[in-house]
Amino acid sequence: MKMPIRGIYLNVKVVGHGYPLVLMHGGPGADLYTLMAFKPLAKQFTLVFYDHRCNGRSTGEVTSMTMDNLTADADALRQALGFEKWAVLGHSFGGNVALEYALRYPTSLSHLLLVNTGGDYRWAAEKSSEFLGKRGFSPEIVELARRHLNGQIEPKEMFSNLMKLGKAYNPHTGLRQMPHMFFYGLQSKLQPEAMIFGESVVLKNWSVMDRLGEIKVPTLVMAGREDFVYPPEHQEELAAGIPNARLVLIDRAGHNPHDEQTAETLAAIRSFLADASHDSA
Repeated sequence: MKMPIRGIYLNVKVVGHGYPLVLMHGGPGADLYTLMAFKPLAKQFTLVFYDHRCNGRSTGEVTSMTMDNLTADADALRQALGFEKWAVLGHSFGGNVALEYALRYPTSLSHLLLVNTGGDYRWAAEKSSEFLGKRGFSPEIVELARRHLNGQIEPKEMFSNLMKLGKAYNPHTGLRQMPHMFFYGLQSKLQPEAMIFGESVVLKNWSVMDRLGEIKVPTLVMAGREDFVYPPEHQEELAAGIPNARLVLIDRAGHNPHDEQTAETLAAIRSFLADASHDSA
């Protein structure tokens, strides 16, 4: 459904029942369908999927995609849906937004779940391509990743680049994962302009590493062990900066562990939310 939020329309999908968990998708330039591997959690939680402004099927001028607006949109959506608080899960770029949300609206969330994300975009912009080189990827792929993660591409290149970088992002994707990824991939609506603007403007020099100590809610830091965008070294640094954060690295997974190792990823989330809720009770 399209919900009017702060002068734009957000594309929103609500499923399940139980405590609310909002899912912030990555990209930038992607959409909620990239997170459909989390849908089985609807048996325990009310899942709120939505497209960020000017991403996917949401509206808004691309230049309005600022952290101010992205976080304010999320909190206005929470209020519109009638939730006093909710748990917040952010993947990749969505995790950057989730971190900003936790810092700007600390009383609006009960738990923070960060999946393959970071507190400093310089890791992705400057170091990620180096990791690919060390892992044996060709110089062409290394340079393509560098340009892609810095928004130095033309809009028409986005889809073909993602295909070429498939093995870098998802090193353990096989026939078992293909059906659901293909099914939801057909429904996704990519927005190249949002990706280019997000990576070259919104995330350029972005960092909250010096503010991580302000986050007081129970936090899960989780990633595929073979992620090249935010590798284990940064996950450890991110988790160390957040008081009492739990760090989980998923084996045989890259940037999208929810697609490559779905069962392990969902189990870690259920365990974290159950333990965190028990501890706070």
